[in-house]
Amino acid sequence: MTATTRTPFGDFLRSRRKKLRPGDVGLNDGRRRRTPGLRREEVAELAGIGVDWYIRLEQGRAVSPSDATLDALARALQLDNAEVAHLRTLAQRSEPRAFARENVPPAVARVVASLALPAYVTGRRWDILACNEAATELLGFDRLAAQDRNIMIYMFLEPEARRLFGASWSNEARRMIALFRTSHDLHAGDPAFVELVGRLGSSSEEFAKWWSAHDVRSGASGQKVFAHARHGVQRYEYATFQANDDPALKLAIYTPVDADVV
Repeated sequence: MTATTRTPFGDFLRSRRKKLRPGDVGLNDGRRRRTPGLRREEVAELAGIGVDWYIRLEQGRAVSPSDATLDALARALQLDNAEVAHLRTLAQRSEPRAFARENVPPAVARVVASLALPAYVTGRRWDILACNEAATELLGFDRLAAQDRNIMIYMFLEPEARRLFGASWSNEARRMIALFRTSHDLHAGDPAFVELVGRLGSSSEEFAKWWSAHDVRSGASGQKVFAHARHGVQRYEYATFQANDDPALKLAIYTPVDADVV
């Protein structure tokens, strides 16, 4: 059997296995290793499952791991909460419909436009579907061509993003990659996602390096610090909200932390 219906699932298992060292799980590292990380048989033993079964999982074969197996793999690979959630999502993944750029309902677009705080709406591929004047003033999304208005393109290919985030750009960019990975892996074979990741990887060495780490994380709120050209250093809290009309749509709103931010 050669069908590979769970390639993102297998890729994720492989990436976590390669990150662990024998000493991390109490194993002797006496034997020379040709590749970094644990061996497949070591993970299988730690998880208490058969080696052949684990190999099928990692190769992306058409298998359906039970909840108990997923729990055992999570313990063996020392996954954190975000990684466990991602593993479970990938295990339950069904073939999604082909990607099409979403449309923002007029009522939602009007709400965004009416807000005084920076706000924008993104879709499942992180395309910027709507933004208000405050967001344009703060983030400079209008610097991007209409077809390139995408958070990942903005962060890695738009020079203004590097200047705006300043010293925090690297940390913020890595955080974004880990968040985007959780969306990407549900559509990993879709041409629209393949094209986006391929473009980013060929145009940005940082993206290519950090993407290969296969990190994931959760989190829809936090703080960002900007070095704004006109207003100087600014700190914002941000939060995101799903739209009832289409859960793929997410509204992001930025609220100034300091009273003197304008």
